[in-house]
Amino acid sequence: MFYRFRYLRQVLVLALFITIGLSGVTANDVLTVDTHDLTVLVNGNKTFFVLISNQLTEDIDVTLIKQHENHLDLHPESFSCRKGITAEQRVVVRGLAAGHVEVTAKSNSKDESLTDDVFVRVLVAKSEAIIYSSIVFGWIYFVAWSVSFYPQIWTNYRRKSVEGLNFDFITLNIVGFTLYSMFNCGLFFIKGVQDEYSERHPRGVNPVLLNDVVFSLHAMFATCITIVQCFRYERGQQRVSKVAYGLLSIFALIVIISAGLAGGSVIHWLDFLYYCSYIKLAITIIKYIPQALMNYRRKSTEGWSIGNILLDFTGGTLSMLQMLLNAHNYDDWASIFGDPTKFGLGLFSVLFDIFFILQHYVFYRHSNKRTETVSDLTTDTVAPNDDTTIKQG
Repeated sequence: MFYRFRYLRQVLVLALFITIGLSGVTANDVLTVDTHDLTVLVNGNKTFFVLISNQLTEDIDVTLIKQHENHLDLHPESFSCRKGITAEQRVVVRGLAAGHVEVTAKSNSKDESLTDDVFVRVLVAKSEAIIYSSIVFGWIYFVAWSVSFYPQIWTNYRRKSVEGLNFDFITLNIVGFTLYSMFNCGLFFIKGVQDEYSERHPRGVNPVLLNDVVFSLHAMFATCITIVQCFRYERGQQRVSKVAYGLLSIFALIVIISAGLAGGSVIHWLDFLYYCSYIKLAITIIKYIPQALMNYRRKSTEGWSIGNILLDFTGGTLSMLQMLLNAHNYDDWASIFGDPTKFGLGLFSVLFDIFFILQHYVFYRHSNKRTETVSDLTTDTVAPNDDTTIKQG
């Protein structure tokens, strides 16, 4: 049975290089690997194969290089490749200590580009159980965040009113998710942008996955439903504040200028998408503030769905827990403390969720009836039994 599988692998390798030969051979096609990503447990073994094309024009010796010496062993660490022969070299990876290790290669050929595509990103993990737990947490928080939009939509539909839902929050949300969708779709679908990313990170992995694209587009769609409800249902005197309009004007100016610079080839389109993502990060930081202030001024959370907050809290908590598990499993605490942006944003959102939970269940738990006065940061509010319009400052 072993020889049958080995024969099948040889056939597949041969077919691969025939295909490469028909499409035009480059230096990077002559030597490559069957996978660029590998996960191995401490004291465990995994295997990858170096694929050698019959387009090799000289006999060469190849040496594998470990980014960090103490995390894994390679067997063999060096081998010979014969010219004109389609072959494969089996390499066994044994994990020694948790961490991230990039395995690259060099040869004795004058053509240094021959080994450019011979690289493997190896994750050495402490526990397989933690790997699967991390995957489960990832799917749970993905579902929780995706579903979190609908309690507010249902609350609006049931009440036939959006009073209590801050319009600044909704406006910032739609702009943020639109820019986030642009970033994800650009990196996932547009080859030119992907090529720019590959040039900057030759051995990096595209940071955008299909679930990122699906989540951002779905979030934009769900937010659009809420916006339609804001036009159709009772909204009292609520409106988008001048502060929000000012912020949106600044964001729009940044987007227009950076798009113009990208269109004029002053900057790359990848840079334009990065600027869009930075605006999304800024919006994530500030978007909860108007709703929190509105609840405080009204002394009520009526109209603001607590289901949305509970699901967002679940997703944010599991997201941070996943990051902590991965940091422990791969001994990669630098991913949190060395670049704290992602973790800090998740923590910031969870802290706001806790504040909203306290507002709903503790501070304003007795405010069960619908409030007569609804205001946001700059909304004009009519006081009971008085025709005078009071400007809320």
